[in-house]
Amino acid sequence: MGKKKSKSLIDPTRLEPVRTKDGLLQVIVETPKGSRNKFSFDTEQEIFSLKKVLPAGMVFPYDFGFLPKTLADDGDPIDVLLLMDEPAFPGVLVPSRLIGVIEGEQIDGKKRIRNDRLVAVADANHIYAMVRKLSDLPQQFLRELEDFFVNYHQLQGKEYKLLGCKGIAEAETLIKKAKKAA
Repeated sequence: MGKKKSKSLIDPTRLEPVRTKDGLLQVIVETPKGSRNKFSFDTEQEIFSLKKVLPAGMVFPYDFGFLPKTLADDGDPIDVLLLMDEPAFPGVLVPSRLIGVIEGEQIDGKKRIRNDRLVAVADANHIYAMVRKLSDLPQQFLRELEDFFVNYHQLQGKEYKLLGCKGIAEAETLIKKAKKAA
């Protein structure tokens, strides 16, 4: 008797970006907070792989992930900066509340590409439990993020420019656009 192939979710990109029962984002973590390693999901092999290593002394300040079944202007699923108590692991699904979007543009030579990052708070957390919108975070938070993005892109020979921070309505519009593009 042949083995019956089990059904399991191997590819997290098949998940819906937003849970219908409660409206929470389904953020898939790629790179955990505090890591020098940049991971990404390889859709061809259906596995997370090491993409690059940051220089000594530089780490990801927060967990970074993506929303499945979306496509952003940079050709990848829409990025999510995820605020939570402790770092997660690559491949972990973290149900999260959307609090806004950091709009940015990367410049590679003469080519300008929007590279926005949704900002979300893990639904199960303590530290950020009271954060409901981007403006609830200190201005220093946004300045440090801008510095990180500028330096991160500079390592790749690209320029990054923060265009601004917008609220939940603008972030939801971005998600709808990225869902249609996928």
